[in-house]
Amino acid sequence: MATYILCLTTGGGVPLFTRMSASLKPLPFPVIGSLNGVHMFGINQDVELLASTTDDAKAQETNIKNIERFKKELKVCNQLIDKLVEPPVSFSTLTNTVETIASPESTILQNFLDAFTEAAESSFGCLYVDDRIVVATRKWWSLSSNELVLLTLLISSLQRCSSRDIPIFLPDSHPTIPHRLMTFRLTKKTEVCVICGQTPSLTDLEHEVGRFWRPAYDSLLSATSVVPRNIPSSMVLDPNIQCFLLVNTETSRCLGSVYSSPESSGPLGDFLTVPQRREVLSSFYKKMVGTFFNSVIEGSDTGPLEFTHQPMETYITTDSHKCYALQSGPYQLYVVYTDSIPTYAMRSVSHKTLSLLTKDKNIQV
Repeated sequence: MATYILCLTTGGGVPLFTRMSASLKPLPFPVIGSLNGVHMFGINQDVELLASTTDDAKAQETNIKNIERFKKELKVCNQLIDKLVEPPVSFSTLTNTVETIASPESTILQNFLDAFTEAAESSFGCLYVDDRIVVATRKWWSLSSNELVLLTLLISSLQRCSSRDIPIFLPDSHPTIPHRLMTFRLTKKTEVCVICGQTPSLTDLEHEVGRFWRPAYDSLLSATSVVPRNIPSSMVLDPNIQCFLLVNTETSRCLGSVYSSPESSGPLGDFLTVPQRREVLSSFYKKMVGTFFNSVIEGSDTGPLEFTHQPMETYITTDSHKCYALQSGPYQLYVVYTDSIPTYAMRSVSHKTLSLLTKDKNIQV
């Protein structure tokens, strides 16, 4: 999916600000002119244009009155914007939910996190492994889905360092109150974050990191070993499952794995490569949401008019793989199977997988 962010003058359609993926070519000027032409047509008809949609593209539009102020305020967000326009490497931007991992050490790590957060004079704390949440405090989980996703993307967009002190605003909870996001690198792949007020200072809290987290070193390594499968090795899934995505629309959390089976051929048929699995799973999710299922994304509750009921399960079969999706309560499960699994068996396997994932105490979805 290609994403461009453009800021044009309303009078002549002159580009003032552009952000896009490094792998994309700039939009041709005639295309930019066409976008501005649609906007001008709306103004002449006394119509406020919110979006333009074609067969393969969608343009969201908004008016900015003070462009210089807008550019100045946006400069500090360039890294986050670049992260948003780049092809997604996690399921957070796809589902607008925060991605988690399931660690057998979650209970122990939760105790360490709660103690460290209290020492930081805060109630907002979170522990990341490879840019995915392992454990978080109740207050952190109480943030809106947009805030959870934006915080995760912000942290993953920054260059790695031992510690940070970043001024932030929480757009839904406290849009006018400044906060401080402090992050501390614990190991190569683990990072602890707290949201604080004016105190304590970064230096003061840096002195506490070793005291609180050194005893948790073995538990942190154990949590890291779960990546990239994102579920414990003790959790055995059906061998036909190539990858899956579990979404909780109430808590705005998700758990995905594209490494749940080997990348090779075997008695169960040919397995997709990891990039293929991610692409197939993402495409399957996009096809289901807004067509059969709803999501936390605004507008996804609008589906085809011919449905007079709420579909609960659906599947797709192809020559190379099979897909199955189901929803039960707040949970939605999307699974990609090998092509060798009998179609009739996908339903029972999917329900067993959902039960296994939702009843495991280590999975915080």
